[in-house]
Amino acid sequence: MNVISTEKAPGAIGPYSQGFEVNGFVFTSGQIPVDPANGEVPEGIAAQAEQSCKNVGAILEAVGSCYDKVFKTTCFLADMGDFAAFNEVYAKYFTSKPARSCVAVKTLPKGVLCEIEAIAVK
Repeated sequence: MNVISTEKAPGAIGPYSQGFEVNGFVFTSGQIPVDPANGEVPEGIAAQAEQSCKNVGAILEAVGSCYDKVFKTTCFLADMGDFAAFNEVYAKYFTSKPARSCVAVKTLPKGVLCEIEAIAVK
């Protein structure tokens, strides 16, 4: 079991890891749209979805995986009214169309609009 840690994705803001690699499987923590370079959150659902996807990608890359090896995602939206705009961005990254759950939640950390977690093979 290996802890995944990369400076190319935001550091954990609590008692958890960015992800784990276990027996060839990669489990990412939920990635909110914080830019790891400056700690800023972009405005709007499209920009936030883009940053969340990039953060997931950085964790996958850190262990030699990639978007095409993701087979399950869980997506959280602060407003289901953002579903179409979120999907448009998400589809650019997760082209293999992994199994997915997408739910609306009351609030997300730092007041962001979306969060994405993924399970992949290495």
